[in-house]
Amino acid sequence: MMREFEIERQFDIKIEIIKANKGVYYLKTNKGERCLKKINYGPQKLLFVYGAKEHLIKNGFNNVDRYYLNTEGEPYALVNEDLYTLSEWLEGRECDFRNINEVKIAAETLAHMHEASKGYDPPENSKLKSDLGRWPHLMEKRTKSLDKMKDIIRKKNIKNDFDILYLQSVEFYKEIGKEALTILKESNYYELCMLAEQEKSFCHHDFTYHNIILNDNESTHVIDFDYCKREVRTFDISNFMTKVLKRVDWDLEFAKAILESYNSVSKLKEEEYKVLYAYLKFPQRYWRLANRYYYNEVNWGQNTFTNKLNSIIEEKDKFLKFLNDFKSEYKIE
Repeated sequence: MMREFEIERQFDIKIEIIKANKGVYYLKTNKGERCLKKINYGPQKLLFVYGAKEHLIKNGFNNVDRYYLNTEGEPYALVNEDLYTLSEWLEGRECDFRNINEVKIAAETLAHMHEASKGYDPPENSKLKSDLGRWPHLMEKRTKSLDKMKDIIRKKNIKNDFDILYLQSVEFYKEIGKEALTILKESNYYELCMLAEQEKSFCHHDFTYHNIILNDNESTHVIDFDYCKREVRTFDISNFMTKVLKRVDWDLEFAKAILESYNSVSKLKEEEYKVLYAYLKFPQRYWRLANRYYYNEVNWGQNTFTNKLNSIIEEKDKFLKFLNDFKSEYKIE
């Protein structure tokens, strides 16, 4: 159990109300409303995240969930071996990914964040997180693991609905994975990684609707930088695009709106489109769902898994049409 008096002592606050809210705690304190969050990683990684947010603020990107420091000047409280962070409680609503205007605002915000991320030197005692140069290896490994999961099913005496669906669909996604890897290898991926290394920029790595908070005075906050790391910006863009597009039947107009809005703030180079296309093509969602299922990463019910797999498979034709249209729209060779 979290010891509230330890939180009060270390952050020098008095808690009047505490309520659990979507994986965090809402606090009403003598110093205002706060968000308390338990962190499931170590202090070195947390210092990287803290430094990244402070860097954005220093560069004019203020709309983040900035950490309050404890009485020792550290951005956390240590309670029974657990780390807790304290930040301002942000009022507002989650971004609606079916609303093209809100999606455009999010795309512009992402571009501003990427611009402000440049020149980040992490604090000395922090742990540098980076995925630069890793994606060809990750794509290859994940595509191969689709076969390993097929072997897991083959060894089962009784196959359930998820197993059968997986066996029926896996070859298609394996091929798409291989094609995405080939496209990435043929692109200027490594040169773009070197550029990101030189620029010392970073990505959010989880830029999705519940981490984009809009409110009525037109300000847009980006929260939850737990996964941020050195990375080429096209990863963030593709991840964001996929999360939007799966909700709008892979509508090319949404993709164009995202890129137009992003480019209005920070223009993508011609060679970045091929890397973006490779990311969009890679069957990350299919791999991730199967991986979660066969390696017990999430304890969802059997039906939830089967329904999620079904919905990914059912959008296959729209997904393929989108890829073809995107390729011709942006003249990707």
